[in-house]
Amino acid sequence: MAPQRPFSSSSPVSAIPAMSTTYILTLSCPDRTGIVHAVSGFLLERGGNIEEAAQYNDHATGLFFMRVQFACAQPDAAALEAQWAQFATTFDMQWDLHATAQPMRTVIMVSKEGHCLNDLLFRWKSGLLPLDIRAIVSNHREFYQLAASYNVPFHHIPVTKDNKPQAEARQYEIIQAEGAELVVLARYMQILSDDLCRKLAGRAINIHHSFLPSFKGAKPYYQAHDRGVKLIGATAHYVTADLDEGPIIEQDVARVDHSKTVEDLTAQGRDTESQVLARAVKWHSEHRVLINGHKTVIFK
Repeated sequence: MAPQRPFSSSSPVSAIPAMSTTYILTLSCPDRTGIVHAVSGFLLERGGNIEEAAQYNDHATGLFFMRVQFACAQPDAAALEAQWAQFATTFDMQWDLHATAQPMRTVIMVSKEGHCLNDLLFRWKSGLLPLDIRAIVSNHREFYQLAASYNVPFHHIPVTKDNKPQAEARQYEIIQAEGAELVVLARYMQILSDDLCRKLAGRAINIHHSFLPSFKGAKPYYQAHDRGVKLIGATAHYVTADLDEGPIIEQDVARVDHSKTVEDLTAQGRDTESQVLARAVKWHSEHRVLINGHKTVIFK
């Protein structure tokens, strides 16, 4: 039997060049026929290889949402973005383009409860969150040692009713100086002003218990225990000027019963808050969340 010829590098097998960059493209626009075809064609013409794609048609609003992860050998990212910007005008698109090699620059804000902060820092250092945590901002000093243990700058900015505008100005100055694409309110127990909420629109995530609008104010788990609740939970949402009413990213619940003490409810609630916030932060940092009015579209 004649020997088989060895595989030749000139064989007609397509391959993605080794020196390619992976991008994530997210977009929304009025729905119409041919959007997926047009986006795919644009990427194909520039040597892009689609690795992951998802889309959603909101029939109630007539909007189309899409997330595409693709590898592209085009070395000039600025040129690619400029070409896409021109293309997107045809469809009246709102869009973002990000290179996956760049972790999301993040600032975390916290007060006296550190369970969410500690969880995020651990997940980040474990490589579970594509973040670049640039700073921790707090109105208390409790967690400066925790921040130091992760080699993250800690900024103590006290907030009172008399100095709140100055304190927020300093907070925003840090956020801007660090180039933060995401601000996480990890149990930061101060209400942000309408002005700061507007400045952080679409890039600030808050976490709170899901009892609202019931059991407002201090010690919600004590109030819930007194009423004999059977479910506790947590909600992560984008920050807006409407307190605790921003677009919801993630929620979860845990069942409890009469045998649970206040301490049991508090501990279980903190675990739920940490997990819900971590999922919301992960999806946002992977550019999986698109805002749809008062709601969100999440491509998991």
